[in-house]
Amino acid sequence: MKSDRVFIFDTTLRDGEQSPGFGLDHDAKLRVARQLEVLGVDVIEAGFPISSPGDFEACREIAREIREPVITALARAVRKDIDAVWGAIQDAERPQIHIVLSVSDIHIERKLGLSREQVLQRGVEAVEYARSLCNEVEYSPEDAGRSDPDYLVETVERVIDAGATTINIPDTTGYCLPGEFGSLIRHVVENVRNAEQAIFSVHCHNDLGLATANSMAGLENGARRVECTVNGIGERAGNTALEEIAMLLAVRQPLLGLETGIATSQIVPTSQLLTALTGVQVQPNKAVVGANAFAHASGIHQDGVLKDRLNYEIMRPEDVGWDDNRIVLTARSGRHAFRHRLGRLGLEVPPDRLDHAWEEFLRVADHRKVVTDADLHELFSAAV
Repeated sequence: MKSDRVFIFDTTLRDGEQSPGFGLDHDAKLRVARQLEVLGVDVIEAGFPISSPGDFEACREIAREIREPVITALARAVRKDIDAVWGAIQDAERPQIHIVLSVSDIHIERKLGLSREQVLQRGVEAVEYARSLCNEVEYSPEDAGRSDPDYLVETVERVIDAGATTINIPDTTGYCLPGEFGSLIRHVVENVRNAEQAIFSVHCHNDLGLATANSMAGLENGARRVECTVNGIGERAGNTALEEIAMLLAVRQPLLGLETGIATSQIVPTSQLLTALTGVQVQPNKAVVGANAFAHASGIHQDGVLKDRLNYEIMRPEDVGWDDNRIVLTARSGRHAFRHRLGRLGLEVPPDRLDHAWEEFLRVADHRKVVTDADLHELFSAAV
């Protein structure tokens, strides 16, 4: 395994799909899983099999059909959940059981009503049982971002001894600052005595808008797997957005020295498939996949982009699956963009009429959010 390789764990079909408004039926989950394989994700978390017969069957069909990625599903640290996961994914080419159990004192005392040692023992027993079924077991100490770092280290050591092959450190509530979360990952990686026996992953939520930044901090401090979702969907404010972390690592690869196996030109098609299946639109200003991500409306920006894309674009739209950038004509546009659009439409305004056409354009633009191609055809007819 190359140390500079970052593995992408996609949980769109589990953490993403379980959030309000994003539910997917059996066929839709299978369609998304097929596209995630095309996208090149390393791990697909297919669902939470114990939650319903429908989710169990969807997980099982994904495990049987999708062959390249690791297929995993979530279980609480109880045998019936683990049995459900194994029943659903055992036919996968590369199955993994994913176990989650709280590690913060807030959760241990207020949610579980147990002691630290009782939680540790439950986690160890769950991992040992899962390893008796499956060679790959991931353990997620839930709410690690608010946990006692030394207890977290003890927990991680014990579950690795029990057979866990992946340790996922979650900022479950989106509480951590990037420096804080990075330091936590570094503390665990450097102080867990058997750390070399597992790969470390991060799973960050976006409650304070820091999910991608926290995931990046985790990578900079020793993690090599990121749990994320398409369009950043997920519980509450969502998860780390797959498209953001993938393009962050691609665009800044010379500095960071990290790489993924993502086919970046499939990012927008994957985003658009999820949008079509859920009926939930992506906000226009969403990084990478939003409708305005490569749109330019300011005259200064339009002039710069038309002269050279590098003036204002740090990645090419076609690299993530867009056809091209968009020059959006508004009252803030300049003459360069106006002439460019006329040229693209094949409309040649006589030089002596160009100033008049420009004045008419500004008059229309002052009363509309966007000047359309139909508006330009009408202006052209009046100008000539």
